[in-house]
Amino acid sequence: MISNDNISIVLDTLREYIKQFKEPIVTRISRKRDPFKVLIGTVLSARTKDDMTKKAFERLMEKADTPEKILELDNIEELIYPVGFYKTKAKNIKILCKQIIEDFNGKVPDNLEDLLKLKGVGRKTANLVLVLGFDKYGICVDTHVHRISNRWEYVNTKTPEETEFALRKKLPKKYWKEYNDILVTFGQNICRPVKPLCEKCPITEYCPYFNKKRGK
Repeated sequence: MISNDNISIVLDTLREYIKQFKEPIVTRISRKRDPFKVLIGTVLSARTKDDMTKKAFERLMEKADTPEKILELDNIEELIYPVGFYKTKAKNIKILCKQIIEDFNGKVPDNLEDLLKLKGVGRKTANLVLVLGFDKYGICVDTHVHRISNRWEYVNTKTPEETEFALRKKLPKKYWKEYNDILVTFGQNICRPVKPLCEKCPITEYCPYFNKKRGK
């Protein structure tokens, strides 16, 4: 079992190990620390592969890279197609841009409560914007973080939201900002939902999932 006795070793090992893989697209977007671009990138990325998200994000930002400019567009659907749920995302992006202008003086809010007021923004997106857009503490839990945290038996939860709150209680705060980045990259490339590549994993000695597979 992975616990707070060894979580530092596990995360320190994975931080180095995942350098061989591509970073998640929203992490790449966040390099310029623009909260609005992080927000839009995160909205687009939901249930969409990174390569597709990257292309859609670049097409949209080329035409409009501020809330004001996006409100002038009438072809958002066309620009972000074929990301998952592109019609719903196009509507939500336009509404949240209007909210940012009217309710937050044109700036993406920098706290969880206000971020959750934006159309189509859930806890995963809000936390990621806090971490990557503002360099504030948050725990973003997507499908990879939820799956791996439970596969490690670090938490025992049924939903991503439950996982977030469990991690807030248990995970040392110094790891909050990077936990999502590490586990998403690890989950995309090694600790996959089906047929994880355990033979390539550098932390099998700590992993209960691996040890159960081997009958230990």
